[in-house]
Amino acid sequence: MSDLQESTLRLATYNIHKGVRGLGPARRLEIHSLREGVRELAADLVALQEVRAFNHHEARRFAHQGWPEEGQAQYLAPEGFHTVYRSNAVTNGGEHGNALLSRWPILHVGHHDVSDHRLEQRGLLHVQVDWPGCPLHVVVLHLGLFAGSRLRQVHRLGAYLEREVPPDAALLVTGDFNDWRERLDPALADLQLHRAEVDGHRPQTFPSRAPIFALDRVYLRGLRCRRIEVPRGLPWARVSDHLPLVAELEPAR
Repeated sequence: MSDLQESTLRLATYNIHKGVRGLGPARRLEIHSLREGVRELAADLVALQEVRAFNHHEARRFAHQGWPEEGQAQYLAPEGFHTVYRSNAVTNGGEHGNALLSRWPILHVGHHDVSDHRLEQRGLLHVQVDWPGCPLHVVVLHLGLFAGSRLRQVHRLGAYLEREVPPDAALLVTGDFNDWRERLDPALADLQLHRAEVDGHRPQTFPSRAPIFALDRVYLRGLRCRRIEVPRGLPWARVSDHLPLVAELEPAR
């Protein structure tokens, strides 16, 4: 591998909607299509939200369609990838959380509860990755549905980063920010985290069939964005209510 290839990181972030789409009798299993999609993204790191380790009700319902025996993160991971998963929310018959799939070895894993109220269970997944020549800190998150909750969760993120991540370390924070009104950038900038974009382009990812909101994002410290894009088309629109966001990153010069 050339030095240029080693210094470029391809990241994808994706809310997979627990691998299931539709309502009532029309609910359908999409985890197998998501597995193909994750491989098609050809990313070095894949950050996932709304991932299940298990759900007894869904496993029974979709048994005839091949509900995976292992957790969804392990099932989705390309061959040879390292997998980290932590649960955030316990539900009736199951749970779900965040995951990171990594081409490179994992050096450290942390998990921090940032739940703001009893109706929403939220957490930060913190993974230190042995990216060649540049140990990298990655935080995967899925922020709350209420504006006040999201802002308080960003403040808790800041306190966590101050404790756990050296200020000169390469860092990216990614996931589903649920920031419909585009209000979180200043609070994240206070943490020296700057949004990944190219020439002001901020791709929209939600809803997947006709995206108008840029809910899925990447924020960077000690890194820069070379390219950012969202794959489009019917298969992507079908398998989740979000589209994946893909960014090519490199160390800041």
